[in-house]
Amino acid sequence: MPIALITGGHTGIGYSCARHLASHFKWDLLLAGRSPARMKEAAAELRRDFGIEVTCVDLDTSSLASVRKAAAHVTGLMDNGEIGRLDALLCNAGGRFDGPVAFSEDGYEVTFATNCLGHFLLVDLLKDCIADNGRVLFTASGTHDPDTADGRMVGAAVEPDATVLAGIGKDGNAPISAGKRYTTSKLCNVLNAYELHRRLRASGRPVSSIAFDPGLVSGTGFLRGMPMAVQWLSRTAFLNWVFRRRGITMGSLDFSGASLARLAADPEFADASGKYFQSKDGKLLETRSSTLSYDETRAARLWNQMDELAGLHRKENEISTRRQAKS
Repeated sequence: MPIALITGGHTGIGYSCARHLASHFKWDLLLAGRSPARMKEAAAELRRDFGIEVTCVDLDTSSLASVRKAAAHVTGLMDNGEIGRLDALLCNAGGRFDGPVAFSEDGYEVTFATNCLGHFLLVDLLKDCIADNGRVLFTASGTHDPDTADGRMVGAAVEPDATVLAGIGKDGNAPISAGKRYTTSKLCNVLNAYELHRRLRASGRPVSSIAFDPGLVSGTGFLRGMPMAVQWLSRTAFLNWVFRRRGITMGSLDFSGASLARLAADPEFADASGKYFQSKDGKLLETRSSTLSYDETRAARLWNQMDELAGLHRKENEISTRRQAKS
């Protein structure tokens, strides 16, 4: 039975995707998130409704230690023969964090840590656990593109420099708005999706890397961080009409979740690696992302910076040193 790991798979678009993967594709699931009680409830619903196997994995993407622990849990399940290799890894969890700049337990700005850096580390740790012809998906956002109505609504993304983004508002570094922190983290996700595609192709790995914009969807992490009045208005037909008139990319919980599931499992998207898709007004469309997202020099720099921030080189060096000492 095919299996997918979905971060944030117990709520919002992630849970909608989980239900579509279970009902339409009959996939087993790993739900990864930081709310054990809600994950347990979602897993029980999925087992009851669709008769699939569902495993819960504790994961807080803002914490590098939590990501490492979750990855070890997944690899342990594989080593014990409890699950097979992943057919899809969906980097879906995320949110917008309003108010004063906050920092993760690792000392990194929490929007960047949650939406981008944690997923970068998770993909690196699980890359060898993905089956041939498997897929990695990054839930992005049209807000990353300042040339669109989506980007102008929230705040233009700033330079995707991981070192700067991780330290925003710290040690004298100037803070930027919550909207810009969000849009820039999503720009980083698109850059990462394309850079991962290039690296997979260079290594000969038959794995796809895809970026997905679900559109503006009420009840998601983006809107949950906004004032209650905005959240309420977002659910009204009038405001949805206004957004459409302004050119905002509008999704829906059911269709955007179904679209994410299709990108993960449908044979139609077997050749979708390195591409960007949007859920817009009930259609799943391949489209162009922002001009900046195709800058390969910036993407490579961002990748190397996140490698350093996640401590991947340090970990490898520590392991190598211990092995040399033993020999």
